[in-house]
Order: sequence, then C-alpha cells, then structure tokens
Amino acid sequence: MAMATPAHAQSSVTLYGLIDAGLVYSNNQGGRHNWQQSGSVTQNTVFGLKGAEDLGGGLQMVFKLEQGFNPNNGTAAFAGDGFGSQAWVGLEHREYGTLTFGRQFDVFNDLVGPLTAELNPWGGSIAAHPFENDNLAANSVVINNTVKYVSPVYHGMTAEGMYSFSNRAGGFGDNRAYGFSASYSAGPFNLAAGYLQLNNAGGGIAATNPGGAVSVNDGSANFVAGRQRIWGAGANGAFGPVTVGLVWSHTQIDDMASVLSLGAGYIPLDGTLRLDNYEANVRYTITPAWSVSAAYTYTDGAYGNAASVAYPSWNTVMLQTDYGFSKRTDVDLEGVYQHVRGAPPNSVLGQAMINTLAPSSTHTQVAVAVGLRHAF
Repeated sequence: MAMATPAHAQSSVTLYGLIDAGLVYSNNQGGRHNWQQSGSVTQNTVFGLKGAEDLGGGLQMVFKLEQGFNPNNGTAAFAGDGFGSQAWVGLEHREYGTLTFGRQFDVFNDLVGPLTAELNPWGGSIAAHPFENDNLAANSVVINNTVKYVSPVYHGMTAEGMYSFSNRAGGFGDNRAYGFSASYSAGPFNLAAGYLQLNNAGGGIAATNPGGAVSVNDGSANFVAGRQRIWGAGANGAFGPVTVGLVWSHTQIDDMASVLSLGAGYIPLDGTLRLDNYEANVRYTITPAWSVSAAYTYTDGAYGNAASVAYPSWNTVMLQTDYGFSKRTDVDLEGVYQHVRGAPPNSVLGQAMINTLAPSSTHTQVAVAVGLRHAF
C-alpha cells in the first residue's frame, strides 16, 4: 500500500495576513471634528490560512479561512464571526475551472471591483461610492451559503457565476443572492461587467431571515431591503507608468428598511432608491516605490417614498500618495471630499458620509488619513 501512494499527492498550507492602521481626521461627524486612530481605512486588516491538495489529473482541493479584525482594539471586523472575511472549500481543475462552497465575496466585486479605486490599495475603502451601494469597496460585503463557479482563463477571458442560499425552511427566496460576471484582458487593457441581485438582504423590512445570505447580524448588508439589483461595467488601460480607468455601476433598491453607516450602525430609510455611479480614476507610478492616485465619482440618484420624491446627487473626490519601504510595508497619505445635494430634508441621504466614518451633520464631509500597512 505504501508503494502504491501516488507521487503527485502534494499539499500546502500558507499563513498570510495584512495589517492596515493609521490616523484619520474628519471635519464633521455629527457636527464635530474628529481625530481618531483607525484601521482598515484602505484595505481590510486580516489574517488567514489558505491551502491546496493535489488530487491528480489536474484536480486539486482548495480552501481559505480568513478573519478580519480591527487593529485599534483587536475586535472582529464582522461581529460574532470566527472567519468572517472568508470561509470556503472547493475543487479546482486547470481545464474546467473552480467550484467553491461557503462564505465568499460576490462575483461583481471579484471582477469589476479591481477596476475601481475603492477596491485597490491606492484608493481603498475610504474612497467607496456613497453608502457602498454597489458592493465594490475592498471586500466589505461577504455573502453566506454561496456556491461559486470560476472559469479558467481562455484567451484572456474568464467568467464567474454564484448562487447564495437563504438556508431558511419554507423561505427559499428569503435573503438569497445570485449573480454573474465576466472579464477580458488583452495586453495593457482590461474590461469587466457583471450583475448581482440580493433578495430580502438582512431579512428585509419584516426581518424574517436576518442571518441568511446577506446578514444584518455581522453588518454585511449595506441596505436592508426587499430587493437590491446591481449591474455595471468598467475598463482600464496601462500606458507606461500611468493607469487610467472608467467604471459605471447602477444600483436599484426597492422596499428599503435601513442603510448601514459603519460609524453609526443601521439608520432607518424607507422607500426606493436608484443610484448611478460614474467613476474616473488614475494612478501614476513615479518610481517603483512611490505612486500618486486620484479618483472622481459622480453619483446620480432618484429617491421616493410615500411622502416625497427627490433627486440627490453626490460628488466624491479622492487623492492619495503612497510610498513603499519594501514589497511588504508601505505608508500612504489620503484625502477624500464628499458633497451631496438635492436630498429630501431630514434624511440620511442629505448627510455626507465618507465610507468607514459616521455621517456629517451637513451636506459636506472631508477626511484625511495617514496609514501604515504591512503584509505577511
């Protein structure tokens, strides 16, 4: 039996992580200036285990267990979750693709997200579109009970599909998610598009299944609503030291109950909301160690409930410079400005709210962050 053991049977397990911490100044959080020590302003702070076992014939078992945490106080980034950032296992074949099961990032974030400033370290979470409405920030939304398929890359093209179960008896569609996406790369150019739908995220208005696919218990639901549909596309190109990108996303949210503020929890908001995000971004690599980047997002909205109709819009500007001491350690300085107008009175929609911060008491908010980041 020992002689019969296949020579190709190999396995590996890797411990990895990233710590992002720094200082943040904001001019208005609930009417007051604020200096704070904060973490995960650009990227999520995580540690994890990932591994693979060769099963032969081009097939291998793969897994990942990842926990996000807050470096300023050591608490879990996703409250109550042991491996809140990712927890999945699957099979990967070099010719047929990868099938995985567990708590995972959605397919829209996987392929369209890398074309935005908000998912990349040269912009990050603080540069997210208003209310993180399209799930494109640095992996802040993680979906439970997910079956995902990722195709192999074929002539620069790849595709993904997912279905996330509600896991509720008698409520198959109560807090589920599904979507698909595709990308294409050719030389310096990258294109991607996708669609994502969330049904009764966070359990919806009646809170019938708050811990389903998109959980309100750990803050994964950016909106608690009957239905949220997201679609969009983006492209970027590298021209020597300069990379430029354009991204459009459309979010339609129906039967809302509340919206999440990372600095203030869930804030009541009823009715329907439509948002179109138009982002232009650029990154210039001055030296291999030093880069500067910028992004501008115009978000055009339409809101209505039983009492009013309004057409709010947001202007969000991000500037950042980053210097790498090594391949694993860097420091960055980033500023974000956001202004909203046209929102209904006495509504959270009228309060500027830069992602990761508490809402402003006015239509404008400015934040400046300096951070230290280390990967291992």
